Amino acid sequence: MGALSRPPRTLLGGTADHAAPPVVGWPGTVGYPVYVPPCHWTSSAGASRLLHHSFPSGVCLTLHTSSSPDNLKTCYQYLNQTSRSFAPIIQALDGELRHAVCILYLVLRAVDTVEDDMTISLETKVPMLHDFHSYLYQPDWRYMESKEKYKQVLEDFPTISLEFRNLAKVYRDVIADICHKMGAGMAEFLQKKVESLQEWDKYCHYVVGLVGIGLSRFFSVLELEDPIIGQDTELANSMGIFIEKAIIIRDYLEDQLAGREFWPREVWSRYAKKLSDLAKPENIDVAVQCMNELIINALHHIPNVLTYLSRLKTQSIFNFCAIPQVMAIATLAACHNNKQVFRGVVKIRKGQAVTLMMDATNIQAVKSIMYQYVEEIYRKIPSTDPSSNKTQQILVFIQTICFPNGTVVSCNRYAPIYLSCAMLLAALSWRYLSAMSEALEEDVQAKEN
Repeated sequence: MGALSRPPRTLLGGTADHAAPPVVGWPGTVGYPVYVPPCHWTSSAGASRLLHHSFPSGVCLTLHTSSSPDNLKTCYQYLNQTSRSFAPIIQALDGELRHAVCILYLVLRAVDTVEDDMTISLETKVPMLHDFHSYLYQPDWRYMESKEKYKQVLEDFPTISLEFRNLAKVYRDVIADICHKMGAGMAEFLQKKVESLQEWDKYCHYVVGLVGIGLSRFFSVLELEDPIIGQDTELANSMGIFIEKAIIIRDYLEDQLAGREFWPREVWSRYAKKLSDLAKPENIDVAVQCMNELIINALHHIPNVLTYLSRLKTQSIFNFCAIPQVMAIATLAACHNNKQVFRGVVKIRKGQAVTLMMDATNIQAVKSIMYQYVEEIYRKIPSTDPSSNKTQQILVFIQTICFPNGTVVSCNRYAPIYLSCAMLLAALSWRYLSAMSEALEEDVQAKEN
């Protein structure tokens, strides 16, 4: 549910009102700010330590003594290394939920790394994806032959799986269930292409929708949100699907170069004989038309997204869920009618991303952001686009949902007088880590050359 860096490929609680000021240091790394929620530790006969943090009486959240601070610190380092987008908002969550979501992200990043690694044969990859959930309970399992960018999560999987086993059962059950279903779904689509729009929804459900459903179960079981959040799986699924579709649309060229295809044949076959043909310069006009049609499809999830967000009552969870959604609509607006998608990389500007992170703190602000990006898309609709009428219809519908009386309220009106310190520092740290990551990548590439 959370940001635009697929978790997998990814764009996820006590209340902010009762959170202590953020501190710099572990579990964040490189000066990362994190919440330190009001809680206290008590020893339990040396067997475990129980975290008391106003959770419902029926839920026991336990960290075992085998949970080493160094191991957990390593997990947060991997989080920062593998997700520039997710790391800040995960570390802005409260209490033990933060650790659980960190481990969830790393487990799914490991699954996704297997799926994305085109050097692994299908004979090896398919059973590995089916069995991946079982590796969570195998202390020594690791995979040393990956050539993917984030191979460290496979090579040091014992550290991640150890922290998984140290989580409370309520977390372990959800994470293992998501891992099982996601691995099976990815294996299914490794052996076939995405043919129809219905199958596109199904694939997105497997890789991100399941995450939204699982996290919603977390929120409700821990009584951080109302039961309806965990029960309404359709809305939770839409939260993930909207993010994943934005990523798939944006990453057309990257996926093509890697030999991956996620655009549905039902749509692209009306514009080209092969999906790869859309990257040819002579096909740029029909390629853009094809992409615009997919963007229309993705926009249909926004009503469900807004309904889901309107039900949230815990500030840190709202921020966590809302930020990836506004990133997704900003990404779609950047891609719409943009030939650059087929020529290179289309990204949200860092300053733009920071502004979105700071502004998306309540439902009215999110509606205002959605409205503004919908308006941006509307202004870019070419009269020659065969999907122009459908695009206008869905955009007007979304605008009506956001502001039924037609009066658009600037999101600044809804911004608190004092911006949450945690969100501000997280945003600044996001920019810092992005710069550091880019510098590190350049240094590594320079050494390799």
